[in-house]
Amino acid sequence: MKILIATQKPFAPEAVNGIKAIADEAGYQTEVLEKYPDEAALCAAVKDADALIVRSDKVTATVLDAAPKLKIVVRAGAGYDNVDLSAATSHSVVVMNTPGQNSNAVAELVMGLLVYTVRGFFNGKTGTELRGKKLGLLAFGNVGRNVARIAKGFDMDVHAYDAYCPADAIEKSGVKAAPSADSLFENCDIVSLHIPATPETKGSIGYDKVMKLPKNGILLNTARAEVIDEDGLIKAMTERPDIRYIADIAPAKAAEFAEKFPGRYFATPKKMGAQTKEANINAGLAAARQIVGYLKDGITKFQVNK
Repeated sequence: MKILIATQKPFAPEAVNGIKAIADEAGYQTEVLEKYPDEAALCAAVKDADALIVRSDKVTATVLDAAPKLKIVVRAGAGYDNVDLSAATSHSVVVMNTPGQNSNAVAELVMGLLVYTVRGFFNGKTGTELRGKKLGLLAFGNVGRNVARIAKGFDMDVHAYDAYCPADAIEKSGVKAAPSADSLFENCDIVSLHIPATPETKGSIGYDKVMKLPKNGILLNTARAEVIDEDGLIKAMTERPDIRYIADIAPAKAAEFAEKFPGRYFATPKKMGAQTKEANINAGLAAARQIVGYLKDGITKFQVNK
């Protein structure tokens, strides 16, 4: 059995070594493809692979067509919209993610971005503090829970809404359960997005919701670019010069945001949420263990295509 580690953004060396050690113990071979130039290079490398580990790399129908032996793809991270699930299913390839492994890294980035924002991007002028501010978390999964944990250390007033998490479960975490997404936008100084990109959520955060933000409201997106209705957000920020938008994923209209909203918009140069050594290692090792568990024992606990 051969496991291909294909990452345009490479894992930390410790993660690669750990994956190889897990594979070796199981009697599997590993091959590493890093910083590859295009899809053709991935197709060439995956042709004899039984298992594939990726990060944000796109696993398209073309890639799957090029991999006749492939049995499993593991996305080292929580989001898996970079993998064509329907194509994988039609090729009888199991797709998994590694939920929770990057959660603390993303949560720490959220708080770092918030400090940077309320201090005016460190421009030397007077800013504000996070203490006492209302923070709204849209979705209360692994990342949202970690953000809440850290935010409470800042003495923030934390609220959350998650359509798939009961209010009593949110309250048990010491967080105030909001009755709706709209109520987060209406009542919180800061709304932090942690929703996946699904047909239901794509383009769901736009003019109507953003306009509900209180005076000097901040919208923070470390989830997915696709959940933002960019035209609607631009319209809202044009009409409301007090609103700020901060993202870990540059919008498609990044140049327009930067030109129109200096001092009110910031996006990291590339997605940084999972870019820590610790998250790198955690997600890589989890991916390797899940592959071994599936190939040896048929374990499908984290399968995302059914």
